[in-house]
Amino acid sequence: MDDLTAFILTGGHSSRMGSDKALLPFGTQTLLQRALETASGVAHRVRIVGPADRYRPFGNVVEDIYQGCGPLGGIHAALTATRTDLNLILSVDMPLMSAEFLDWLVQQAKASEHMVVVPHAAGGLQPLCATYRRGAAAAAEQALKAGDFKINHLFSRVATRIIAEQEIMAAGFTPDIFRNINTPEEYERCRPA
Repeated sequence: MDDLTAFILTGGHSSRMGSDKALLPFGTQTLLQRALETASGVAHRVRIVGPADRYRPFGNVVEDIYQGCGPLGGIHAALTATRTDLNLILSVDMPLMSAEFLDWLVQQAKASEHMVVVPHAAGGLQPLCATYRRGAAAAAEQALKAGDFKINHLFSRVATRIIAEQEIMAAGFTPDIFRNINTPEEYERCRPA
């Protein structure tokens, strides 16, 4: 889709994992390669948000403008760098995510005027598997400058559509796709045999 850019957030310091999550093997790929491939199923333009010196070998990289501010800093960097109105943000540590779901999510966003379209599933909001319009960058920047790094606070500042888990399941998707990997134990449970 020419009117969409996908951004893979490579995450912070992976302190709970003990090593760079993005480069962990998952089947025949790394988590980063898997996320790039999944996002490529719905967007012609896929970018990586993270340190350029580490991830440049894998594709086009966008670096945080506000360093050390967590995922909101990455979302802000993506929305500042993008040339498209509609943008898909996907965390690198959701290896069960499918291109089919991402396509469905993008279609929900295209049918909406909301700045953000975010799923609510698997026990909470999923802001790292959501769509953001470029205009949300200003609100993200305001929050970052104010020292408010919680992504969920952004949703009260811009028009946000929350997609309920029931709607996601009715469309044929399981909440398991949102499972993310933060610890070695979660990695072992999620990894293919």
